[in-house]
Amino acid sequence: MRGMEQEILTVTAFAGDRLFAAGPASEVALALKAVAETAEVPLLVFDDRTGRQVDFDLSGTDKEIVARLTQPEIEEKPERRGAGRPKLGVVAREITLLPRHWQWLAGQPGGASVTLRKLVDAARAADDAGKAAARGAQQAADRFMAAMLGNRPGYEEAARALYAGDRDRFFALSEPWPADLRDHARRLARPAFASQAKPA
Repeated sequence: MRGMEQEILTVTAFAGDRLFAAGPASEVALALKAVAETAEVPLLVFDDRTGRQVDFDLSGTDKEIVARLTQPEIEEKPERRGAGRPKLGVVAREITLLPRHWQWLAGQPGGASVTLRKLVDAARAADDAGKAAARGAQQAADRFMAAMLGNRPGYEEAARALYAGDRDRFFALSEPWPADLRDHARRLARPAFASQAKPA
């Protein structure tokens, strides 16, 4: 059985350049439904974690809308694979190494497979959560900026500054943007600049 707690999807909606609503997807969806037919500007919604645009099915009753957005995803069973040790989740695949690599692996305790698994785990640990969070923030902020600010002056330079980790340049280039869009882009980008912690 899957974990009892499910991550709640939070989103931010914009009416043109203005912030319309932010919070759990179900609450924002109901707010959108209330104004969808009378809105004078496009209403766009973005996932707060990925920066991707999301579309809600606003048909049916409020209860039906909330149910669609709060149902846990069905976990797919992993497909059965051939070789390997399925109970441990081990998958057999071919790798190619030079003779000196095989020679070194052969002399390691536990054999080649154990040693390779340890090396991979050590490399994964070195690529710590902070780096992963920074990459995720860069991608999320850039997706949002491309969708909402792609035609604005300074977008391309700001995106380059974002990926370069240049917080000061990113903030300077984003300053002229509409306030709500600018602030959301900066909020998404914040983990990318965590090592340069300065007040926004």
